[in-house]
Amino acid sequence: MKKVTMQQIADQVGVSKFAVSQALSGKPGVAEETRARIVQAANELGYYWKAKLIAARASSGTDRRGRIQGTNKSTVIIVMPNVRFQSRESLFWGKIIDGVSAALAERELGVMMVTESFSERSLKSINPDGVLGVIGIGYIATPLLLEIRHLGLPFVLVDHEDPLIPSDSVFMNNYDCMYRMASAVIGSGHRSIRFVGSPKYSRSFHDRWLGFRSALEEAELPIPSSDDPLLQVEEDAYLIVDKEIPMLIEKNKLPSAFVCGNDFFAYLVMRSLADNGVQVPQTVSVTGFDHTDEVTDPRLPTLSTIQVPNARMGKRAVEMLLTRLEDPDRPFEKTLINGNLLARDSLRKLSN
Repeated sequence: MKKVTMQQIADQVGVSKFAVSQALSGKPGVAEETRARIVQAANELGYYWKAKLIAARASSGTDRRGRIQGTNKSTVIIVMPNVRFQSRESLFWGKIIDGVSAALAERELGVMMVTESFSERSLKSINPDGVLGVIGIGYIATPLLLEIRHLGLPFVLVDHEDPLIPSDSVFMNNYDCMYRMASAVIGSGHRSIRFVGSPKYSRSFHDRWLGFRSALEEAELPIPSSDDPLLQVEEDAYLIVDKEIPMLIEKNKLPSAFVCGNDFFAYLVMRSLADNGVQVPQTVSVTGFDHTDEVTDPRLPTLSTIQVPNARMGKRAVEMLLTRLEDPDRPFEKTLINGNLLARDSLRKLSN
């Protein structure tokens, strides 16, 4: 394979070689639009991250434990920046980490956790010669992914993907599972249904919104408008929910069901309904997604939700990383893992 140089990328984009170097290493000083053009050109030309990985492993392969033969590489780095409620203590993210750790332990491989915000200095402290690869969990900013790839390390992303940086990824089958949930709500007789969660929050939420919308479209039910306040729910969820629910009650515009993007949002909705004297599911049904069961309130029913196989997602990420080591030149893959619909007390079947 002919080597692609930074100068070739610079010539194609119409920028300096220095700008290319800064952009591809994730360093500041390059406008985001220019960085995107540079990364796109590098991807099209097949720049060094692919060649570097192939060169490093072309004559090695991996043994039964996942180690690269002929080296002492035996550590995998888990990267999970503490953003968007991502933490080791989270009932959702913690189970994914447990799955990664268990899969590595089975292969007698070491693990190093990086949970705080990455900096260029912390990356420089990593010795690529002792690392098998990286598993990123949750949202990771583009500059950080560029820095990781600049090290020449293979990586797999769990519940995240970046359009500028192709990689192997593992996702919950968000679209199909939410389609099943919304269809179950419709099948229970509900015709006035609202979605809670911003489709722009993450790729997973976007796919869940699409699954919800598809189910409503097939049933010829009205789709919530894009300016619906409940479609803006992100980190400040409780502020929007605690404002919107009382307003809907006052105007007598409550739907018969709320389909929520995750369990946390569902519990906020149920709590707000209970605080305002509305019974769930007698008056309004509520569903979630993730099966975290993280809130206990005696006023609230058990939540109908989608059970996400978090630990399985973590284990699958390890398998994909080791496969990448064995065959660096194979096309990138995206794995979708299905979950189970748990129909519980918060979803009421309406009488005909």
